[in-house]
Amino acid sequence: MTTDDLTIDGVTLGSRLIMGTGGLTDLAMLERALLASGTELTTVAVRRYSPGSGLGSGAGLGSDAGRSGGAEAPRNGTASSVGDAATSTPRDSLYGILHRNDIKVLPNTAGCYTARDALLTAELGREALETDWVKLEVIADEDTLLPDGLELLDATEQLVARGFKVFAYTSDDPVLALHLEQAGATAVMPLGAPIGTGLGILNPHNIELIAARASVPVVLDAGIGTASEAALAMELGCDAVLLASAVTRAQNPVNMAQAMRHAVEAGRLARGAGRIARRTHAVASSPMAGRIGTGAGASGTDGAAPRGDWPAPSSDQSSLPANPPAPSAAPSSGQSASRADPLAPSAAPLSSPTSSAPSH
Repeated sequence: MTTDDLTIDGVTLGSRLIMGTGGLTDLAMLERALLASGTELTTVAVRRYSPGSGLGSGAGLGSDAGRSGGAEAPRNGTASSVGDAATSTPRDSLYGILHRNDIKVLPNTAGCYTARDALLTAELGREALETDWVKLEVIADEDTLLPDGLELLDATEQLVARGFKVFAYTSDDPVLALHLEQAGATAVMPLGAPIGTGLGILNPHNIELIAARASVPVVLDAGIGTASEAALAMELGCDAVLLASAVTRAQNPVNMAQAMRHAVEAGRLARGAGRIARRTHAVASSPMAGRIGTGAGASGTDGAAPRGDWPAPSSDQSSLPANPPAPSAAPSSGQSASRADPLAPSAAPLSSPTSSAPSH
């Protein structure tokens, strides 16, 4: 166990990147992307199959593509029934991929519009996978896929009362995030932007505020489009990042998964390292002493020996060089030091590449 592992509900995860599975129907590609990401926890949507589907009744596992809501049909790689989901691990199934790669499953109530539907879906997931963990999504409508705060809070309270460990997908509202924590959520998962938009983190201040006030893990969920945005989430103080579309819908899912892995690690390191303060004016990073020059602020005016390759002049040496430089095009005493007379003759010929004369 390293000192920077993520611990949720007493479970230690070596990666702070949580992956979703929606957007890829090619299970072989999905497996390569999951391995490249280094994830140890992956969300899967829970679906109920109709008895006439030929796949048995009860709960099944589908990709998180079900976030768009309402889908009853099974997707590629689903487990066939409540009993089979936890005991049968065919290699060509989604659950088989997760099982053989030792990736933990986080059931997801994707596509639920009411607290009632979310409770039923969570119960199906618990029975199928024998876990009390659930990623709780209760969306308001099919167009925005934004969380319904009222239904979400109601579902959280009821699920916690039933013994669930709720990972609550919420908006970037700091007040609602705090209410969810007070209701007993195990983790709070604010969105960066609406699901699947790839818009990044639209309200960094709110995400930072949520992370600063929370006493439970904060996981940035939804809206991430590229690696720099995942790094920013960690720099803002999030404990982890959950993403799916950014990888599964990328032109090269495996490379993007690897990029996300490094971005989350880099953002976490940067957060711990402490960024420099933002300043209005420039601050030189090199020492001022020992500079060559006679302008304001040049070294040597205070009598101290300058730092650099040039030795400090002795007291019996003239301050002027043996060979005075040629006349320069510096402004006269009546001109501003920052703006020279454009009509003044140049000390160098116009054809010289080092000429200081302005172009006309």
